[in-house]
Amino acid sequence: MKIRKHFILTGMVQGVGLRYRAQHLARLLQLTGWVKNTWDGCVELELQGREEEISSFLDRLSMGNFIRIEGVEAKDVPVIEENGFHVKG
Repeated sequence: MKIRKHFILTGMVQGVGLRYRAQHLARLLQLTGWVKNTWDGCVELELQGREEEISSFLDRLSMGNFIRIEGVEAKDVPVIEENGFHVKG
């Protein structure tokens, strides 16, 4: 069953390749959604797919060089009709 989650990531998450790592992992795990930097130094993203893949995505995202995720704020959002994963901004 598909779910969709909205995340705010804090820590050393900008300027370290996180958005492009997120895009790579999302495509690898067949997740859809988007990712973008925010004005306050955080990263915002939405992921849609199976809960197991979303959990795997989060575990693997923090394994990137220089990426240090110190906080994750998550909430469920409605599933939408969507194809692909993209970097915004």
